[in-house]
Amino acid sequence: MTIIAHISDTHFDGGERALARVRRTMTYLRGCDVDVILVTGDLTDHGTVPEYDEVKAELVADIPVLMLPGNHDVRAAYRQVLLDGAGSAPINQLRRAGGLLFALCDSTIPGEDEGLVAPETLDWLGGVLGEAEEPVFVALHHHPVRLNNPLLDSIRLRNPDDLAAVLRASSAPRAVFCGHAHAAAAGTFAGLPLIAAPGIFSTTRLPWTTTDELVWENTFDRDDVPGVVFHVVEHGELTSHFRSIAG
Repeated sequence: MTIIAHISDTHFDGGERALARVRRTMTYLRGCDVDVILVTGDLTDHGTVPEYDEVKAELVADIPVLMLPGNHDVRAAYRQVLLDGAGSAPINQLRRAGGLLFALCDSTIPGEDEGLVAPETLDWLGGVLGEAEEPVFVALHHHPVRLNNPLLDSIRLRNPDDLAAVLRASSAPRAVFCGHAHAAAAGTFAGLPLIAAPGIFSTTRLPWTTTDELVWENTFDRDDVPGVVFHVVEHGELTSHFRSIAG
């Protein structure tokens, strides 16, 4: 059995609030008996080197911590601090952790909030899945299906059909994990389980839970507690458990 702690959208911004929420989350997770921590993007708020220095210092544990970029991240600074590299090409990584194989896909468009799985990323993922002799868990930042929140859905993945075609062409994928929504959600995509992690920095309000007209200025609840999804993989089966992290 392998247990994945899935979090997202830490938005390190150099401020005390983001730092405190991440520290609360990581302290909780370090006390749990899990095998790997997955962070599905928007590690930083502005993509600066000092913000990535915070990521490097705080998103650490005695188990593997897997990360990928989101729309608030900047590839050059991300690579410089977290990967000791350079360049602005998509950041795609194949990682093994907890006895599982993870395809970490870059779905960002530099300078934009919407997502796109670029042709080079689709080719890379297709190659990974084609060569895999074991199950693969695919992760990206942007949600590839509608989550019934008009604001969030306006900045979702632009080309979900392209990604779905790559996933359907192989028997290796077992699930798709994402972030971006700042809200826990579960669905299906390309015939696979799709799980969006809750946000650490804030939580999006759902349109049917309020009489307010939701706009970008009021849709994010900054008082809600951070959350985590625990994915349990056992004998090829996936179950997911959603928990809040109280202060």
